Amino acid sequence: MSKLQLHGTVWIAADIHLGPHSPKTSQAFYQFLDQAKQHADALILCGDIFHAWVGADQAIDPPAWLAHAVYHFRHTAMDLPIFFMRGNRDFLLDGHFAHYVGAQMLDDQLILQTDHHRLLLTHGDELCTDDQRYQRFRRRVRNKKLQRFFLRLPLAWRERIAGGLRQQSQKQQQYLPQSITDVNEQACMDLLQQHHEQVLVHGHTHRPALHRLENGLSRIVLPDWEYDHSEPSRSGWLALEADGQIAFHRLHHPTLRFKLKK
Repeated sequence: MSKLQLHGTVWIAADIHLGPHSPKTSQAFYQFLDQAKQHADALILCGDIFHAWVGADQAIDPPAWLAHAVYHFRHTAMDLPIFFMRGNRDFLLDGHFAHYVGAQMLDDQLILQTDHHRLLLTHGDELCTDDQRYQRFRRRVRNKKLQRFFLRLPLAWRERIAGGLRQQSQKQQQYLPQSITDVNEQACMDLLQQHHEQVLVHGHTHRPALHRLENGLSRIVLPDWEYDHSEPSRSGWLALEADGQIAFHRLHHPTLRFKLKK
């Protein structure tokens, strides 16, 4: 498993779902980027940064929503290192686009080491092993040959296919946490034990929480971002602070500060 070492305060967020139908969410996220420049030394976005991603060439002549995203990422990256991780909705993100906006692309799973913390970071959809139908779909779309074929299609075709998948997902109420299968706890513990780690951080499920698992293991679930399609609004992030504390920020909730046992 790849490793990433960062110093100072590191902020981690996930599941922003930037897209043409989420202007309020986008605006809140761009304000968050301004905060990050002032208070963090690095920012990691671990998956589902975009509601859908059909290839880096969509940024050549981008629609307004994507042009705004590119601008804000570039503006932030001038002052703050940004790292991208793929999610289940933007699994086609690649290093070309990340480089284009001044970010760096990460592997789907990695061990993050900061001055006071060490944790295993992933988007989390691969841990939803109880949803066997989704896992079959995930294996298909992660196939490199299929991806190369898809990316050779005209951009308009790819956008139409993504739009059809989006409509299907909307019918399943994708904005609500209960519509997403949760991770399998044993799969989480197996992953941690396989790599001799104690702390797992992931997104995807939209169920933010701190879970104490067996054998001294911990699982931290990142909040999703949603200001356009449900009430109350939701957002948040995890801050691995330079003094050794962890701050769990959630909209409409008091900040939870804690330390994990080493």
